[in-house]
Amino acid sequence: MKITAIVGSPRSNGNTSCLVDEALQEAARQGMETEKIMLGEHRVGPCLGHQDCPSFPECLQRDDAPWILEKFREADGIILGSPVYYYTITAQMKAFIDRHYFLYTHGILLKSRCAGTIAVAGGAGLERTDRDLRRFARMVTSLPEEKVVSVSGYASKPGDVKSNTPLLEEARALGARMVEMLTSPDTTPTP
Repeated sequence: MKITAIVGSPRSNGNTSCLVDEALQEAARQGMETEKIMLGEHRVGPCLGHQDCPSFPECLQRDDAPWILEKFREADGIILGSPVYYYTITAQMKAFIDRHYFLYTHGILLKSRCAGTIAVAGGAGLERTDRDLRRFARMVTSLPEEKVVSVSGYASKPGDVKSNTPLLEEARALGARMVEMLTSPDTTPTP
């Protein structure tokens, strides 16, 4: 089984990325295959709003979004991570969310049986960012509220989260909880 994390931070070593790493490392420690995709390291353009999107066999944009969306779709568990930029998710995460529209218009469902969200703020906007990530995770997976686990916290400067032991532990607990949900008999899909 695999957990794939999509991180909307432009900083590969930023606070959000660090918390996602903690969650994934705990999941891997418990035997889960993991992957982290940093959106800032790839080309993911904004949705162009084609009216005929449902009629296209593939997205008309030639960038990295299709393969990233495929990995997202195939994951048994997903993590969405974003720092707070101007009171909400980053532009990178928003572009990814909007590009999911192609899957939506084609009736392509995610395989995920649980989800996690991680949000980090330096000031205002943490609650809104957490809510937006959770809403998207629930919408694209049709998971009940209890199958979406969240971690959110504050960090002012890059690297601050590394000295926030309680927040690091929460991130590890998120990874452990996702493994538990994926390996529990009640989450095993029926044929």
